[in-house]
Amino acid sequence: MTGSKDFINVDPIDVKPGTDPKGTQPALSKNEENTLAMFAHLSILLNLVTGFLGLVPALIIYFAYKDRSRYVAYQSLQAIIFQLVYFFGAAVLAGIVAIVSVPLVLVCIGLFGLIIALLLALVPIGALIYGIVGAVETYHGRDFQYWLVGQWVRKTYED
Repeated sequence: MTGSKDFINVDPIDVKPGTDPKGTQPALSKNEENTLAMFAHLSILLNLVTGFLGLVPALIIYFAYKDRSRYVAYQSLQAIIFQLVYFFGAAVLAGIVAIVSVPLVLVCIGLFGLIIALLLALVPIGALIYGIVGAVETYHGRDFQYWLVGQWVRKTYED
């Protein structure tokens, strides 16, 4: 295969650590690739402190190493897209909950609103845990895919 179609194949073997997509720069060692992929996924933890700057390290890793490692490029791009989906999805969900729960709070005296607020509070915790799982998997050199995001990133690079 040539061109962008060989960047990431549906077969996870094609995104294993140790592959340089263009062969123009020295390839990273497997340990370096695993560590960089881990840091890209762990960048979501910065959101605990900053609120939204977790995207910055993943973006830096992607642009700095996309020509040196398919594995790092794929994993960091997944981390970026997952965080974007999480932020925009959480914002839309919070808006819908606010619109729906305000009238229901007035009618049900807060019971329904409390349940929705508790469930909504689990979303960031779930996203953080999912990012940590991705970091652990990639550190051990496994091909990690976020649900829906991973396949979308693969298809983007295949086209």
